[in-house]
Amino acid sequence: MLALWWRLPALFLQVALADAAADLSAAALKWAIPRHRPRVHALVSMPHDHSFPSGHAATSFACATVLAAAWPKRRAVFYALAVLIAFSRLYNGVHFPLDVLGGAVLGVAIAAGVRALRQPAARLRRSPRGSPAG
Repeated sequence: MLALWWRLPALFLQVALADAAADLSAAALKWAIPRHRPRVHALVSMPHDHSFPSGHAATSFACATVLAAAWPKRRAVFYALAVLIAFSRLYNGVHFPLDVLGGAVLGVAIAAGVRALRQPAARLRRSPRGSPAG
């Protein structure tokens, strides 16, 4: 349990980085892909930006993926919360299913990238001084 407490600052940084990168990537893709939102009665006020991909799905899946890698036993809980957040976008009528799926894929991909950036640094810390890591 003590080892977990030492890892929390690094994990927090990974989650924050994945969340920010997913949010910025989703916003950039919304700007580049002018897909209109569904024309149904939304339960919430209709956002004014484009629809693809869902930023909520991207950020929730990015965070869930980073957290699931840190706590594999809780993986189902993290992904269940991400699925509920993504489903809420469909239920509220502000996204099409493909928007949510695209956001989920984007979030997982970004989290995998953030995790991959961390791996070389961890390998360097574990290697003996003076020997190449790898």
